[in-house]
Parts: sequence; structure tokens; C-alpha cells
Amino acid sequence: MARLKQKGKAGAAKAYVTRSAAVKKLQISLADFRRLCILKGIFPREPRHRKKANKGSSVPTTFYYAKDIAYLAHEPVLRKLREHKAFAKKLSRAIGRGEWSTAKSLDDHKPTYRLDHIIKERYPTFIDAVRDIDDALCMIFLFANLPATSRVSTALIDNCTRLAAEWQLYISHSHSLRKVFLSIKGVYYQAEVMGQTVTWLVPYQFTQNVPADVDVRVMLTFLELYQTLLGFVFFKLYTDAGLVYPPPLDSKKDDAAAGVGAFSLQQVTEPHISGAKRNLEPKVSAKDVRQTIKTISSEVAGDEQTDNLAEEDEDMTAEEDFVPQPSKSNPEEAAVLSTFKSLSAQEGSAIANLFTPYTFWLSRETSRPLFEFVVRAFGGKIGWPASSGSGSPFEETDGSITHVIIDRPFVERSSETQEERERRLQRKYIQPQWVIDCINAGKILLEDNYAQGKPLPPHLSPFGNYEGAYDPTAAGLGDDVQMSEEESDEEEKEVEADEDGPGSRLAALVADATEDPDALRVAELTAEAAGIDHGAFEREVKKTKKAKGKPTPVPVDTEEDMNKMLMSSKKRKLYERMKYGQRKKDTERTKLEQRRKELDGVKGRRKKESVVHSQT
Repeated sequence: MARLKQKGKAGAAKAYVTRSAAVKKLQISLADFRRLCILKGIFPREPRHRKKANKGSSVPTTFYYAKDIAYLAHEPVLRKLREHKAFAKKLSRAIGRGEWSTAKSLDDHKPTYRLDHIIKERYPTFIDAVRDIDDALCMIFLFANLPATSRVSTALIDNCTRLAAEWQLYISHSHSLRKVFLSIKGVYYQAEVMGQTVTWLVPYQFTQNVPADVDVRVMLTFLELYQTLLGFVFFKLYTDAGLVYPPPLDSKKDDAAAGVGAFSLQQVTEPHISGAKRNLEPKVSAKDVRQTIKTISSEVAGDEQTDNLAEEDEDMTAEEDFVPQPSKSNPEEAAVLSTFKSLSAQEGSAIANLFTPYTFWLSRETSRPLFEFVVRAFGGKIGWPASSGSGSPFEETDGSITHVIIDRPFVERSSETQEERERRLQRKYIQPQWVIDCINAGKILLEDNYAQGKPLPPHLSPFGNYEGAYDPTAAGLGDDVQMSEEESDEEEKEVEADEDGPGSRLAALVADATEDPDALRVAELTAEAAGIDHGAFEREVKKTKKAKGKPTPVPVDTEEDMNKMLMSSKKRKLYERMKYGQRKKDTERTKLEQRRKELDGVKGRRKKESVVHSQT
């Protein structure tokens, strides 16, 4: 006889555990449970049948996998949290009794924990860690810009500032930056590190405050994990690049507001071997020598066979190797086969050295941390006035300066000397957006469109572009041609209406005016001026609306339906999701194009009205 199943002992009731039951099983507080789940990457689950998972109860609650809770029970951090709870009780008891020596001894031996093993568990390989540092960098840069409060300590802010500077130093040194976008939230950056795309957000340097309704404890728990993760990642990146980690900090420059320039990158030197270590060599006995001779004599016979095999392998590899052949047009020049690796390296180096020939000077109203990082990441040189901080490599009078980044309106100075006038004519005065647009375009743009005091072109986001996406810059190239075509079409319609008679003329007036009330009013006035009866106009409007309201028959693609019938359920759902995403993108593109046409039509009408008004 089969074993009877008991209610609540199998299925969803056994696979899921409520949060209160998990806290009771682990014997920790709710705050510690939340911290442990964040550190281990465990999150709530949604069962298919909530009532079955809750053993028949319909009370709303949070569920976790029972296996995840059992996994947490063996976590070393859990033991440290319990020890810290006992330590807090002992410390409060000692302070309450006035036993200050005991309290000091307890505080000196306060239990602490490390998260190194958690990082190794969650990220088995280094590429996995690099792929997951987007959120870590955003959190680090956020806290680096926050002021120190009672909830956020000064040491934490300093550590986040140090990690942010180390990341910017590495990106500038490796020239890994690819895209920059100035948004309302802050500055978006995108870099390629170890073949992975890393995107992070840096807030603007305004006075920030921590809102009272934000639970900082949850953010600090994430920050604790992210600091450990970035420490591992930065050590590996600096070591692979042959740099000393952590980079040395010059305290004098740091006190003088040098920012990232207070850190210095140093190459790793060869370790010095002392004489004592050099003498510690293993001693070889006579027995080891005799055994080595025997092995050598036994391997001599096998070497002849291996030599023959090696010769055959060399012949095979010689046949497989690529031999450059001279071209027919130029026999003296051999053909060079470009590989994907060489082409990608050339393209990356060309973009990375975009600003190498140029030297920039920052005006005092521009953001120095932003442009210092961006220009140096692309190989350029940059200087700034003393009011923006110390550490500028050159002065404003330096003759090598080619561009001045300025964000002020142009004002003619009557007291300008001849030397200053010549210096101004030798340099390009551009607005800050020129630097960012050059980076996103991958080339040096014309400075005339970004000159001082001129209205700037639209700053477009370089992220999220896909094939066939709407391009507002391309749509604006043929505005005049499009307007002239529309005007000629309108003239042709008017001529045809005059030739065909009042009925066709009325149909032409109502055809494009049924959806827009303003256009319908204009058509009505035009019909009244032409002597058309108002009743005939109303009948024509109703007829046109009724014709447009009829659904057009959609042809059924029988081949596509047959292919979908032959698909499995999983592939068919995936195909439907792909088609839904494609339709969504097409709808978005159509809306933007329609909006652009409407704006162009408004501009054309205003231009025509201004011309008519000027003629009258």
C-alpha cells in the first residue's frame, strides 16, 4: 500500500517557507535576516499556488525557498551576527554596572566578519565580477558625493571617494571609455573592460542630502558588499596592468583639492631577492642523481620516435600556416591578412587616442572632475585655473593650448592687450558639449557649431541604438525638400479639384481634415468661401469618417501560421515575444516620425504666414 500524503508535508508547502518561519528557524532578528539575504543574493519567491504554499491560509505573506533558508543556516556570517548580538548584551550590561575596564576589553575584542568568501561564491570567475559591477559603481559614486551624517560615517564616504578615484584612474590609464551622456540625473559613462561593457552613473556635484524617508540601512548593506567586490576587481585590474594597488595618495595634493590628481600610478618593479633567500637552494643527494640518470637513459629510445613525429607535425603546420602572397598589381608588396583581433585593436586605439593631438584649458565655470577624466581617458592634455584646485600641469598662458572649454556668453573686452588677442585667435573657444559629442561620434566634429555663445545642436543619447531606430538628425536633413514636395502636392490637389468640379473639390477638402478639428474648421471656411452648401459639406464629412472607420482587411500569412504551428510551445512563445518587441519599436518610430512631420508642418505654415505678412 502506498504511503499516504499528509497535508502541508509535501509539494509547495514543503518547498516554500514564510519569512517569519525563516527568521524563527535561523534565530536572528528581521534586520539581520534582511542583511544576510542581501549579502548572499537570496530574494523572495512567488509560488504558483500561494494558498497551498501557505498551508491553506490566504493571508498575504512573503515566501522563500526552503533550500535557500537551509543554505543560510551554514553561513559563517550568521555565526558572527549571533556573536555580535551576545557582545552587545554583554557591553550594555557592563556599561550599566559601571564596569568600564570590562566594557573597554569587550570593545577591543568586538567580533567582526569578512565577505571575501561570499564574493568568491557569488562570482566564480573574474569576468562574472566585471559583468556585475555596474550597480556597484553607481552606488560608490553616489555615496562619494554625499555629505557625512550621523547615519553615514566620514570613513565610509572617504572609502567610496577612494574607490571612485581608483576606477577613474584605471579607465584613464587603459583608455577604456567609449560613450558619455549628459542627462538630468547625472553623467552616464560606458567603458569596455576585459571585453565586457560597463555602464555607470555619476551624479552632478551639487549639495546633496539624505532624505529622511529613505532606509539607509539597506543601502549600507549593499554598499558593504560592493566595497568588497570592487576591492577584488580593482586589485586584479591593476595587477594585470602592471600597476601598484592601491595607488599611492599624496596628502598635500589631496588637501589642496587636487581630486583624482592626488593619486599617482606606479609600475610594479621586480621583487628584490635578498642574499639569505638566494642561498636557500634545495640540496641534491647522490641517490637522486642516480635515479635521474636512469630516467634519462630510458627516455633516449623514445626521443627518436618523438623526433620523427615532431618533424611530421612541423610539416603539417607549415602547410597550414598562412603564407603572404604578392599581389598581381604590385608584385613587390606582399598581401597582409587582417584578422578580427587586429582590426578591433586598431579601431579601439583610434577612438582611445581621439584627443591626443589637442591640449585643453578649462574655464572656471566648467566642471573640472568631469572633463579632466573624459579628456585624459581619450589621450588629451588638460589644465585648469588655480580656483578649480591644484595640480594643473600648465598655466593659461601656455602656447600649446589648442581648445578652451568655456560655458559663458561671448563678451568683447575693450581692455584686451595685443598678446591676449593673438592668443585668443590661435585657440578654439568651444562649449562643453563639443567634447562629449566628439566622443559619442568617434571623431572630431567642427568647432563652429559649438562656438562660444552659439545655440547648441541637440545632445542625443548614444545608448540604446538599434538597427532601424529613429534618427532625428537624419530626419532633419531633408526638411526643405519635404516642405517643397508637400507644397507641390497641395498645388496639384487644388488644380485637380478645379478641373473636376465642386464635388471632387469638396472631397479633396474633407479628405485630410476629419481627424484634426482646426483643419476641419479651415476646410469649412474654405468651402463656404467657394460657395459650397453647408449641408453638402456635413454629408461629405460624415461619409469620409464612416469610410475611415471601416477596418481594412488584413491578409493572412498562411506560411507564417504554418511555421508557428510546427514550432514547439517554448519556441512559439519566444517568437511571439520577439515580434511584440519589434512591433513596439516600429510603433515608437512611427510616432516619432509623425511628430516630426507635424512639427515640420507647423514650421512650414509659420514660414508661409511670415512671407505673406511681409509681402502685404
